[in-house]
Amino acid sequence: MPKTLTNPPKRGFQSFHDFPIVNDLDNFKADIAIIGIPFGDPYSMGEASNDQSNAPTHIRRFCERALRGLDRFDFDIGGKLLNDQDIKVVDCGDVIGEAKDISGNHLRSEQAVRKILNAGALPIILGGDHAIPIPVFRALENHGPITLIQVDAHIDWRDTFHGVTQGLSSVIRRASEMNHINEIYQIGLRSAGSARPEEVEAALNYGANLISDMELQDVGMQEILDRIPDKQNYYLTIDADGVDPTIMPAVAGPAPGGVSYSQMRKLIQGLVKKGKVLGMDIVEITPCKDINGITAITAGRFICNLIGSAVRAGYFNNN
Repeated sequence: MPKTLTNPPKRGFQSFHDFPIVNDLDNFKADIAIIGIPFGDPYSMGEASNDQSNAPTHIRRFCERALRGLDRFDFDIGGKLLNDQDIKVVDCGDVIGEAKDISGNHLRSEQAVRKILNAGALPIILGGDHAIPIPVFRALENHGPITLIQVDAHIDWRDTFHGVTQGLSSVIRRASEMNHINEIYQIGLRSAGSARPEEVEAALNYGANLISDMELQDVGMQEILDRIPDKQNYYLTIDADGVDPTIMPAVAGPAPGGVSYSQMRKLIQGLVKKGKVLGMDIVEITPCKDINGITAITAGRFICNLIGSAVRAGYFNNN
Protein backbone atom coordinates (compact mmCIF):
# COMPACT_ATOMS: atom_id res chain seq x y z
CA MET A 1 0.00 0.00 0.00
CA PRO A 2 1.29 3.51 -0.75
CA LYS A 3 2.12 5.70 2.21
CA THR A 4 -0.16 8.45 0.88
CA LEU A 5 -3.36 8.47 -1.12
CA THR A 6 -2.60 11.59 -3.16
CA ASN A 7 0.14 13.09 -5.30
CA PRO A 8 1.09 16.77 -5.59
CA PRO A 9 -0.86 18.62 -8.32
CA LYS A 10 0.73 18.33 -11.75
CA ARG A 11 2.51 21.32 -13.21
CA GLY A 12 3.94 22.20 -16.59
CA PHE A 13 7.60 22.69 -17.27
CA GLN A 14 8.94 26.18 -16.68
CA SER A 15 12.25 25.57 -18.44
CA PHE A 16 12.89 23.24 -21.36
CA HIS A 17 12.77 19.78 -19.74
CA ASP A 18 13.31 21.35 -16.35
CA PHE A 19 16.96 22.02 -17.18
CA PRO A 20 18.52 24.51 -14.73
CA ILE A 21 17.53 28.12 -15.32
CA VAL A 22 20.43 30.53 -15.74
CA ASN A 23 19.93 34.24 -16.28
CA ASP A 24 23.36 35.42 -15.15
CA LEU A 25 24.98 35.17 -18.55
CA ASP A 26 28.28 36.54 -17.28
CA ASN A 27 28.92 33.69 -14.86
CA PHE A 28 27.81 30.29 -16.06
CA LYS A 29 29.23 27.16 -17.59
CA ALA A 30 27.26 24.89 -19.89
CA ASP A 31 27.57 22.74 -22.98
CA ILE A 32 24.17 23.65 -24.42
CA ALA A 33 22.03 26.73 -23.75
CA ILE A 34 18.37 27.12 -24.65
CA ILE A 35 17.35 30.76 -25.01
CA GLY A 36 14.14 32.45 -26.08
CA ILE A 37 14.22 35.57 -28.24
CA PRO A 38 10.59 36.67 -28.41
CA PHE A 39 10.98 40.13 -30.00
CA GLY A 40 12.57 41.29 -33.23
CA ASP A 41 12.25 44.44 -35.34
CA PRO A 42 8.53 44.69 -36.23
CA TYR A 43 6.97 46.24 -39.31
CA SER A 44 4.18 47.89 -37.32
CA MET A 45 3.19 48.53 -33.72
CA GLY A 46 0.62 45.76 -34.03
CA GLU A 47 3.47 43.33 -34.63
CA ALA A 48 5.64 44.61 -31.79
CA SER A 49 4.31 41.89 -29.49
CA ASN A 50 2.40 39.43 -31.66
CA ASP A 51 1.52 35.86 -30.74
CA GLN A 52 4.84 34.59 -32.07
CA SER A 53 6.47 36.28 -29.08
CA ASN A 54 4.72 33.62 -26.96
CA ALA A 55 6.32 30.76 -28.86
CA PRO A 56 9.33 30.21 -26.54
CA THR A 57 6.95 29.55 -23.64
CA HIS A 58 4.68 27.43 -25.85
CA ILE A 59 7.56 25.16 -26.91
CA ARG A 60 8.69 24.71 -23.32
CA ARG A 61 5.18 23.81 -22.15
CA PHE A 62 4.93 20.93 -24.62
CA CYS A 63 8.48 19.61 -24.31
CA GLU A 64 7.32 16.61 -22.25
CA ARG A 65 5.42 15.37 -25.29
CA ALA A 66 8.59 15.75 -27.36
CA LEU A 67 10.52 13.62 -24.87
CA ARG A 68 8.75 12.09 -21.89
CA GLY A 69 11.87 12.16 -19.72
CA LEU A 70 15.65 12.26 -19.85
CA ASP A 71 15.68 8.60 -18.77
CA ARG A 72 13.62 7.45 -21.77
CA PHE A 73 14.93 5.66 -24.86
CA ASP A 74 14.63 7.86 -27.96
CA PHE A 75 14.50 5.84 -31.17
CA ASP A 76 15.44 8.86 -33.31
CA ILE A 77 18.83 9.15 -31.64
CA GLY A 78 19.37 5.58 -30.44
CA GLY A 79 19.12 5.97 -26.68
CA LYS A 80 18.76 8.52 -23.92
CA LEU A 81 19.07 12.18 -24.84
CA LEU A 82 22.38 12.82 -23.06
CA ASN A 83 23.63 9.24 -23.49
CA ASP A 84 24.63 8.98 -19.79
CA GLN A 85 27.36 11.57 -20.39
CA ASP A 86 28.22 14.50 -18.17
CA ILE A 87 26.58 17.09 -20.41
CA LYS A 88 25.26 20.30 -18.89
CA VAL A 89 22.20 21.84 -20.52
CA VAL A 90 20.72 25.09 -19.21
CA ASP A 91 17.75 27.27 -20.07
CA CYS A 92 18.69 30.95 -20.14
CA GLY A 93 15.12 32.19 -20.25
CA ASP A 94 14.00 34.88 -22.68
CA VAL A 95 15.78 38.03 -23.83
CA ILE A 96 13.94 41.02 -22.39
CA GLY A 97 12.10 43.25 -24.83
CA GLU A 98 11.73 46.91 -23.93
CA ALA A 99 8.57 48.65 -25.14
CA LYS A 100 10.28 52.03 -25.48
CA ASP A 101 13.33 50.64 -27.22
CA ILE A 102 12.05 48.36 -29.96
CA SER A 103 15.14 48.91 -32.11
CA GLY A 104 17.27 47.78 -29.16
CA ASN A 105 15.77 44.28 -29.17
CA HIS A 106 18.30 43.06 -31.71
CA LEU A 107 21.21 44.53 -29.75
CA ARG A 108 20.15 42.85 -26.50
CA SER A 109 19.65 39.57 -28.34
CA GLU A 110 23.10 39.80 -29.91
CA GLN A 111 24.68 40.52 -26.53
CA ALA A 112 22.95 37.54 -24.94
CA VAL A 113 24.03 35.11 -27.66
CA ARG A 114 27.59 36.44 -27.56
CA LYS A 115 27.73 35.67 -23.84
CA ILE A 116 26.44 32.14 -24.45
CA LEU A 117 29.10 31.58 -27.11
CA ASN A 118 31.79 33.05 -24.84
CA ALA A 119 30.77 30.51 -22.20
CA GLY A 120 31.52 27.76 -24.73
CA ALA A 121 27.88 26.67 -25.04
CA LEU A 122 25.94 25.69 -28.14
CA PRO A 123 22.96 28.08 -28.44
CA ILE A 124 19.49 26.80 -29.36
CA ILE A 125 17.19 29.75 -29.97
CA LEU A 126 13.42 29.77 -29.64
CA GLY A 127 11.75 32.60 -31.58
CA GLY A 128 9.90 34.91 -32.19
CA ASP A 129 9.59 35.90 -35.84
CA HIS A 130 12.26 35.27 -38.45
CA ALA A 131 14.03 38.56 -37.77
CA ILE A 132 15.36 36.91 -34.62
CA PRO A 133 18.40 35.25 -36.31
CA ILE A 134 19.86 38.55 -37.55
CA PRO A 135 21.50 39.38 -34.18
CA VAL A 136 22.41 35.71 -33.75
CA PHE A 137 24.33 35.80 -37.03
CA ARG A 138 26.16 38.91 -35.83
CA ALA A 139 27.08 37.23 -32.57
CA LEU A 140 28.74 34.43 -34.56
CA GLU A 141 31.21 36.77 -36.28
CA ASN A 142 34.26 35.12 -34.67
CA HIS A 143 33.19 31.62 -35.67
CA GLY A 144 33.34 31.87 -39.46
CA PRO A 145 33.35 30.98 -42.18
CA ILE A 146 29.83 29.67 -41.66
CA THR A 147 27.68 27.68 -44.05
CA LEU A 148 24.15 28.90 -43.43
CA ILE A 149 21.31 26.41 -43.81
CA GLN A 150 17.76 27.79 -43.95
CA VAL A 151 14.55 25.74 -43.96
CA ASP A 152 11.75 28.01 -45.14
CA ALA A 153 8.95 28.37 -47.65
CA HIS A 154 10.35 31.86 -48.45
CA ILE A 155 13.78 33.20 -49.36
CA ASP A 156 13.72 36.33 -47.09
CA TRP A 157 15.92 38.45 -49.38
CA ARG A 158 14.05 41.78 -49.20
CA ASP A 159 16.45 44.68 -48.68
CA THR A 160 13.77 46.87 -47.13
CA PHE A 161 10.17 46.02 -46.33
CA HIS A 162 7.73 48.65 -45.04
CA GLY A 163 10.77 50.83 -44.35
CA VAL A 164 12.39 48.21 -42.09
CA THR A 165 15.77 46.68 -43.01
CA GLN A 166 16.15 44.29 -40.06
CA GLY A 167 12.79 42.54 -40.30
CA LEU A 168 11.69 38.98 -40.96
CA SER A 169 11.61 39.34 -44.75
CA SER A 170 15.26 40.47 -44.84
CA VAL A 171 17.01 37.93 -42.64
CA ILE A 172 18.98 36.11 -45.36
CA ARG A 173 19.75 39.35 -47.22
CA ARG A 174 21.32 40.69 -44.02
CA ALA A 175 23.20 37.42 -43.50
CA SER A 176 24.65 37.63 -47.01
CA GLU A 177 26.24 40.98 -46.11
CA MET A 178 28.21 39.52 -43.19
CA ASN A 179 31.80 38.56 -43.97
CA HIS A 180 31.70 35.42 -41.83
CA ILE A 181 28.69 33.97 -43.67
CA ASN A 182 29.91 31.91 -46.61
CA GLU A 183 27.67 29.55 -48.58
CA ILE A 184 23.91 29.70 -48.12
CA TYR A 185 21.52 26.80 -48.69
CA GLN A 186 17.78 27.57 -48.66
CA ILE A 187 15.65 24.42 -48.52
CA GLY A 188 11.91 23.86 -48.97
CA LEU A 189 11.07 26.98 -50.99
CA ARG A 190 7.52 27.00 -52.33
CA SER A 191 4.38 29.04 -52.87
CA ALA A 192 4.73 32.87 -52.91
CA GLY A 193 5.84 35.20 -50.13
CA SER A 194 7.28 38.71 -50.02
CA ALA A 195 9.96 37.96 -52.65
CA ARG A 196 9.73 39.53 -56.09
CA PRO A 197 11.82 38.48 -59.12
CA GLU A 198 14.51 41.00 -58.12
CA GLU A 199 14.98 39.29 -54.73
CA VAL A 200 15.39 35.91 -56.41
CA GLU A 201 17.92 37.47 -58.77
CA ALA A 202 19.83 38.99 -55.82
CA ALA A 203 19.98 35.60 -54.11
CA LEU A 204 21.21 33.87 -57.25
CA ASN A 205 23.78 36.61 -57.92
CA TYR A 206 25.14 36.04 -54.40
CA GLY A 207 25.42 32.33 -55.14
CA ALA A 208 22.71 31.14 -52.76
CA ASN A 209 21.63 27.56 -53.33
CA LEU A 210 17.86 27.80 -53.79
CA ILE A 211 16.30 24.37 -53.31
CA SER A 212 12.59 24.29 -53.98
CA ASP A 213 10.26 21.90 -52.25
CA MET A 214 9.58 20.31 -55.64
CA GLU A 215 13.28 19.56 -56.08
CA LEU A 216 13.61 18.30 -52.50
CA GLN A 217 10.76 15.85 -52.92
CA ASP A 218 12.17 14.66 -56.26
CA VAL A 219 15.75 14.02 -55.12
CA GLY A 220 15.41 13.53 -51.34
CA MET A 221 17.19 15.10 -48.38
CA GLN A 222 20.27 12.88 -48.64
CA GLU A 223 21.00 14.31 -52.09
CA ILE A 224 20.71 17.83 -50.66
CA LEU A 225 23.00 16.93 -47.78
CA ASP A 226 25.56 15.56 -50.21
CA ARG A 227 25.68 18.97 -51.94
CA ILE A 228 26.57 20.76 -48.70
CA PRO A 229 30.35 20.77 -48.20
CA ASP A 230 31.80 18.60 -45.43
CA LYS A 231 33.84 19.72 -42.43
CA GLN A 232 32.33 23.19 -42.20
CA ASN A 233 30.83 25.29 -39.44
CA TYR A 234 27.05 25.26 -39.92
CA TYR A 235 24.19 27.30 -38.56
CA LEU A 236 20.62 26.06 -39.04
CA THR A 237 17.68 28.47 -39.08
CA ILE A 238 14.25 26.84 -39.23
CA ASP A 239 11.16 28.83 -40.16
CA ALA A 240 8.19 26.72 -39.10
CA ASP A 241 6.40 27.51 -42.36
CA GLY A 242 9.16 25.69 -44.22
CA VAL A 243 8.04 22.46 -42.57
CA ASP A 244 5.06 20.34 -43.66
CA PRO A 245 2.01 22.08 -42.13
CA THR A 246 0.53 18.73 -41.11
CA ILE A 247 3.20 18.61 -38.38
CA MET A 248 3.72 22.38 -37.93
CA PRO A 249 0.33 23.98 -38.60
CA ALA A 250 0.76 26.96 -36.23
CA VAL A 251 2.25 29.45 -38.68
CA ALA A 252 1.14 32.79 -40.09
CA GLY A 253 1.84 31.80 -43.71
CA PRO A 254 1.00 28.12 -44.21
CA ALA A 255 1.65 26.56 -47.62
CA PRO A 256 1.00 23.04 -48.89
CA GLY A 257 4.06 20.82 -49.09
CA GLY A 258 7.21 21.40 -47.09
CA VAL A 259 9.98 19.52 -45.35
CA SER A 260 8.73 16.39 -43.58
CA TYR A 261 9.73 15.30 -40.10
CA SER A 262 11.92 12.47 -41.40
CA GLN A 263 13.63 14.89 -43.80
CA MET A 264 14.29 17.38 -40.99
CA ARG A 265 15.67 14.60 -38.81
CA LYS A 266 18.01 13.55 -41.62
CA LEU A 267 19.11 17.15 -42.19
CA ILE A 268 19.85 17.85 -38.52
CA GLN A 269 21.66 14.59 -37.88
CA GLY A 270 23.47 14.80 -41.22
CA LEU A 271 24.84 18.28 -40.52
CA VAL A 272 26.07 17.17 -37.09
CA LYS A 273 27.96 14.29 -38.72
CA LYS A 274 29.37 16.42 -41.55
CA GLY A 275 30.99 19.09 -39.41
CA LYS A 276 30.21 21.45 -36.53
CA VAL A 277 26.72 22.84 -35.99
CA LEU A 278 27.32 26.12 -34.14
CA GLY A 279 23.68 26.71 -33.29
CA MET A 280 20.07 26.44 -34.38
CA ASP A 281 16.92 28.51 -34.17
CA ILE A 282 13.23 27.69 -34.58
CA VAL A 283 11.05 30.68 -35.43
CA GLU A 284 7.66 31.83 -36.76
CA ILE A 285 5.47 29.63 -34.53
CA THR A 286 2.06 31.18 -33.75
CA PRO A 287 0.80 29.35 -30.62
CA CYS A 288 -2.87 30.35 -30.94
CA LYS A 289 -3.02 28.44 -34.23
CA ASP A 290 -1.52 25.23 -32.85
CA ILE A 291 -3.49 21.98 -32.91
CA ASN A 292 -3.02 19.70 -29.91
CA GLY A 293 0.44 21.22 -29.43
CA ILE A 294 1.82 19.38 -32.45
CA THR A 295 3.83 22.38 -33.71
CA ALA A 296 5.53 22.83 -30.33
CA ILE A 297 6.09 19.08 -30.04
CA THR A 298 7.69 18.98 -33.47
CA ALA A 299 9.95 21.90 -32.52
CA GLY A 300 10.93 19.99 -29.38
CA ARG A 301 11.75 16.95 -31.49
CA PHE A 302 14.07 19.02 -33.68
CA ILE A 303 15.86 20.21 -30.54
CA CYS A 304 16.16 16.65 -29.21
CA ASN A 305 17.63 15.50 -32.51
CA LEU A 306 20.26 18.23 -32.43
CA ILE A 307 21.20 17.65 -28.79
CA GLY A 308 21.23 13.86 -29.03
CA SER A 309 23.22 13.84 -32.26
CA ALA A 310 25.74 16.41 -31.01
CA VAL A 311 26.30 14.43 -27.81
CA ARG A 312 26.94 11.24 -29.79
CA ALA A 313 29.24 13.06 -32.23
CA GLY A 314 31.51 14.04 -29.33
CA TYR A 315 30.89 17.78 -29.56
CA PHE A 316 31.35 18.23 -25.81
CA ASN A 317 34.06 15.69 -24.99
CA ASN A 318 36.73 18.35 -24.55
CA ASN A 319 34.64 20.64 -22.33
